Amino acid sequence: MWANPLNPGDTIGIISPSHTVTPDDYAKIISGIEAKGFRVKTGSRLYRHTYGYAASETERADDLNEMVSDKDVKLVLFGGGYGSIELLPYIDYEAIRRNPKLFSSHSDGTSILNAIYTKTGLVTYYGLPPRLFEDIDAYAYEQFSSHLVRRDAVHFVSNSTWYSLKDGICSGTLIGGYTLNFALSLHSGYLETEKDRKYILFLEDHEKFSSVAAVSMYLSHIEQSSFINQVSGLLFGNYSDTLSQQLLGRLERFGQKHSIPVAYCDDFGHGKNHAILPVGCRAVLDTKNKTLRFLPS
Repeated sequence: MWANPLNPGDTIGIISPSHTVTPDDYAKIISGIEAKGFRVKTGSRLYRHTYGYAASETERADDLNEMVSDKDVKLVLFGGGYGSIELLPYIDYEAIRRNPKLFSSHSDGTSILNAIYTKTGLVTYYGLPPRLFEDIDAYAYEQFSSHLVRRDAVHFVSNSTWYSLKDGICSGTLIGGYTLNFALSLHSGYLETEKDRKYILFLEDHEKFSSVAAVSMYLSHIEQSSFINQVSGLLFGNYSDTLSQQLLGRLERFGQKHSIPVAYCDDFGHGKNHAILPVGCRAVLDTKNKTLRFLPS
């Protein structure tokens, strides 16, 4: 299921499921979105600090659910941090089925994006947090436009060098996000996969958050789940400014062990590039020729 694309003048709703914010934090973000010709609506509880580190899980979920029921809001946009997994039992998935709209986030937002897709079948978008609109660059804005506005993205547009760690071609449904959140959510009841379907897994992490040993542990958790039998390929995003040979070695072993294509790039994640990956979209990954093609629904 696909939500309708954005049109100029449409309203973008901003919430904060994963961290505390202040009006000053979001002033430039809101101005940046409005400068691109869109309206902005902020969650009524956006600036609450109920727990100190965040508003309560029900307050944060109420903001999300209210954006879903608001007919003027076409895109629900939120960033990362910690704690989005706390909201999952309180999201009104039935309302999302009735009122499908665009959802975009990254990092800790992984938990919500995957839960919405697996609970409702709605395609969600990984890679675009609100903070990019403070001073969005040409690459990120073209990603935003091609996926969410024009809806004409057919080929993944790279802005970095790809490294094929296991050559091959695979097809499947795109699913993934931030490595820790994906591993935590897997088989939780909020990230359930279809047993007869193949998935292209995309993951990202960063050295400022996780050592290679930690990333390896998250990958091992995924490998030890039954989901690994449905993974047809892996694309890993930016981990560090300088190429980590340890991480590349771990990813190469992942591909060899499971006989699936694996590639690394700097096009998405916590680095300078912010490509968008549609969670739930069918795709074809060719690691030898370094391409990812999105298929029509």
